[in-house]
Amino acid sequence: MTGSRVTNRRARRATGFTLIEVLLVLIILVIIGSLAVNVFTGTQDKASINAAKSNIPLVRTAIDMYRLDMNKYPTKLADLWEQPSDTSASDKWAGPYMEELKADPWGNEYQYTAEGKKNANKYDFWSNGPDGQSGSEDDIGNWE
Repeated sequence: MTGSRVTNRRARRATGFTLIEVLLVLIILVIIGSLAVNVFTGTQDKASINAAKSNIPLVRTAIDMYRLDMNKYPTKLADLWEQPSDTSASDKWAGPYMEELKADPWGNEYQYTAEGKKNANKYDFWSNGPDGQSGSEDDIGNWE
């Protein structure tokens, strides 16, 4: 019986994990997790950029319809969904031309100017892009 007791004690000790084995598994999991975060972060950025780009033709259509009715570009984006208080302009207005425009995918307001700087003799409509700063390289607008 003494021989079987010694064997049982050795078997019990061999069934657990050593600290090095546990740390090795944790390190591997951290490496895999960091790789996954990098992959999914790039996917989210691309999806946000594509969402901003998809709003440009929708707003462009509404602005063009407004221009056909009013013979001018709107002075502000809200003119596309709010009826003008001026009665002479109110008679021509056939809107709303679109629903109220929500924030861009980064939570910032879309930008609009009736006298376009990037589109001469037209208007500029854009999102400030991921950095939220107007005039930077990541702006997404109707000039692209």
